[in-house]
Amino acid sequence: MSALGKLLRTTAFQLTLVYLLVFVVFAVSLLGYFALNTRRLITEQITTTVNTEISGLSEQYAQGGIRRLVIAVDLRSRRPGSSLYLVTTPTGEGLAGNVGSLEPGVLDHPGWLETNYRRLDAPEGSDHRALVEVVQLPGGFHLLVGRDLEERERLFGIIANAGQWSLALVVILGLIGGFFVSRRVLKRIDAMTGTAQTIMAGDLTGRLPVAGTGDELDRLAEHVNAMLDRIEALMKGLKEVSDNIAHDLKTPLTRLRNRCEQALRHPTSDGGYRAALESTIAESDDLIRTFDALLMIARAESGQARDNMTEFDAAQIARDVGELYEPLADEKGLALKVEASAEAPVRGNRELVSQALANLIDNAIKYAGPKGKLNGAPAEIVVAAGLDGDRISLSVADRGPGIPEADRGRVVERFVRLEQSRSEPGSGLGLSLASAVARLHGGELRLEDNHPGLRSTIELPRAGPAGSG
Repeated sequence: MSALGKLLRTTAFQLTLVYLLVFVVFAVSLLGYFALNTRRLITEQITTTVNTEISGLSEQYAQGGIRRLVIAVDLRSRRPGSSLYLVTTPTGEGLAGNVGSLEPGVLDHPGWLETNYRRLDAPEGSDHRALVEVVQLPGGFHLLVGRDLEERERLFGIIANAGQWSLALVVILGLIGGFFVSRRVLKRIDAMTGTAQTIMAGDLTGRLPVAGTGDELDRLAEHVNAMLDRIEALMKGLKEVSDNIAHDLKTPLTRLRNRCEQALRHPTSDGGYRAALESTIAESDDLIRTFDALLMIARAESGQARDNMTEFDAAQIARDVGELYEPLADEKGLALKVEASAEAPVRGNRELVSQALANLIDNAIKYAGPKGKLNGAPAEIVVAAGLDGDRISLSVADRGPGIPEADRGRVVERFVRLEQSRSEPGSGLGLSLASAVARLHGGELRLEDNHPGLRSTIELPRAGPAGSG
């Protein structure tokens, strides 16, 4: 398609044509109304003037007969710029006036009519148009009085001519404006199309251009760019997840294969086979837990878990999960303390919130302190739930090594573990799940320094009137 064809097919140009057509119709209607009313007003003025003169001349005839009427008409017809006058006998012979000729049969039809005429002193062929009134006087005489219509036609012509030029100018300027606007819009659309083609080709760094005018195209570009940012982040995350899955799952799968291969190559007793199977099952359970965590994160990030939203007490969640992990903490020589006396109402998915808090406590137990001790005393883990204005908080504080501030944004990504040796059990999905659950509920996961140690806090909107804004 040619550039002109693309320009003519743009919505902006077609809208310009529609608006131009509407304006032209409106302008023509307005000018026509003005011209017709001007014509009608002049005609009314003419009829009023002629009626007045007819009345005066009729009185002259009534008072002095035909002789006085002839004298009055003769005097009036000699004035500069006078009206048209003609007095005739019953047979049509002219007695007085300034009309040299009329259309045939005019005097035979009393009343108003428009006719061509020639003044008495005008040369042949100089006919004009006039509005006249013919009156039949007593005795059969005819009296004609009228006014030339040249002024009316000239004014009507001026209005019509001005209207034609005005409409022509409006159409030309409208088309020029339509081309300009359409070309500008088409240029921006083409730029957006080019960027979209670049993105479709695989370059997710492309962004729609923003002109900075704040118009609807800018708003569209800004929202699309925000969507592209999100898509790029998801694609980057997907790539990292794929890489991490390949890296983190390759080792346990390799161990599974080697253990099974070793059991087959070196036959042992039933007890040896049993031990190999038990270790295989344990390794498989770890893999299943990893995939369960990934599915749970995907469920939270996709919003599917919103279908099971109910209102519950977050403080009760803290007490239940704390009680569940207390034996594990005791086994590692840690003191686990729960501070959740006040009610903390939340509307959300109870299962996911419980799992997110459990992940935070599990992390705290792993890194609470060197060998479960801090300055020779049992390291303490504090699980708390409480109100903070229109939000509630679920926090887990430990006395472990903490997380450097520079790494706190990175640790919520999937499979990210700051412990490069990966000697501690785990898959690096705990904080990712907690962050996804917080976002699902309109909250956030905050990681702060506990001086020493780490304080992990899930903030969620409070249920009920205080949090319903």
